Amino acid sequence: MLASTDGWTVCAQGHRHWGRAGAAGLLIHRDGTGGPELLLQHRALWSHHGGTWGTPGGALHVGESAAAGALREVGEELGLGAADVVLGASSVDDHGGWAYTTVLARPARPFEAGDLRLDGESDGVAWVALAVLHEVPLHPGLAASLDRLRPLLRAAG
Repeated sequence: MLASTDGWTVCAQGHRHWGRAGAAGLLIHRDGTGGPELLLQHRALWSHHGGTWGTPGGALHVGESAAAGALREVGEELGLGAADVVLGASSVDDHGGWAYTTVLARPARPFEAGDLRLDGESDGVAWVALAVLHEVPLHPGLAASLDRLRPLLRAAG
């Protein structure tokens, strides 16, 4: 059954978005040998912007905080729980009437992408070095947010 906030909406910029109360995702990052690495989800082809790499996330429920929604979504999509990550700073991409909040997080324990349980919204998951993000097809929302997220990642590193 769909939550009351599941559904499409159009923001003030004229973009079509899923989640009538906004959306949130978790940007899990760790230190890699060549710099920061991001845990990205390869979105299922049937989904909005399918075939791109982005943060696990989705529609917020009414009254749900961005952090709680991002944790709920990463649990649904990757099988991670609140005890598996340590939350950090967040960044809001406000489109006027709709916003996506990216919540940064670090692993609370070591885990690899192959350890995660994927649901039908993901065709894969991988640790991707920040330095090579330009080599993968990024979800347009993540790509547009990188200039705001890079300083937060540096500060968290």
